[in-house]
Amino acid sequence: METRPNAFDIKHNELEIKLCYAEDLLETLNLTVYRQQEQIKNLQQQLALLTRQFDEMARSGARESGEETPPHY
Repeated sequence: METRPNAFDIKHNELEIKLCYAEDLLETLNLTVYRQQEQIKNLQQQLALLTRQFDEMARSGARESGEETPPHY
């Protein structure tokens, strides 16, 4: 004799399915946030490097322009 699932069993199964989807979504979002944080960290490092290079170029350009004689001489 086959028994039919009652309303509680049906609701329980639906909740388990929803929980599995929610856990999967949470894992996906967590991985996305982690990757974005790594990208932000890399971009910050690149920005710091470019800022240092720019400052060095600006300082060396200021020194060079002070040492050169004007073109009309």
